[in-house]
Amino acid sequence: MNNGKSSYCRFLEGERDAIIDVVKEYNSGLVLYLNTITGSICVSEEIAEDVFCELMLKRPDFRENSSFKTWLYAIARHLALKMMKKYRNLDTMPVDEHYELADEQNIESSYIKGEQKSMLNKALKNLRAEYSQVLYLIYFEEFSNSETAKIMKKNNRQIENLIYRAKNALRKELEKEGFVYEEL
Repeated sequence: MNNGKSSYCRFLEGERDAIIDVVKEYNSGLVLYLNTITGSICVSEEIAEDVFCELMLKRPDFRENSSFKTWLYAIARHLALKMMKKYRNLDTMPVDEHYELADEQNIESSYIKGEQKSMLNKALKNLRAEYSQVLYLIYFEEFSNSETAKIMKKNNRQIENLIYRAKNALRKELEKEGFVYEEL
């Protein structure tokens, strides 16, 4: 698939269904990224919907100062921080419900992988928000350091330092749980 830019441009030119391609391509990753900010999948899904609604209703211009994906994630981060500020003022946060589905082919292997993912997710949630955000953007979404810097409104040196500190913090958090991950 394309980088989203052409689909969004087609949408702006009047092809209403082209926005569906943008949503299909970016929704899952965007929700997972937003979860590093909000700590709630439900809230993250709601914000992702808001991002796509903003694209459809406000039709902001994509000026190509960065990749389309970087631009989209920056919009999402802005909306998430705005919503988090609103929740902080209300002093309330919705509770997430977690649903796990069993893998019919190899339950034991899936269980072990699930436990490892659960430990990693728990460790990420225990990190400072900046740390979990930078790790998610770099390692899960595969953004470059400069793209991550644009999304997080930092410079490249700050991102490099943040990655270093985040990896060390994650390693310590995982070791507390008895999990040793050699590649960190």
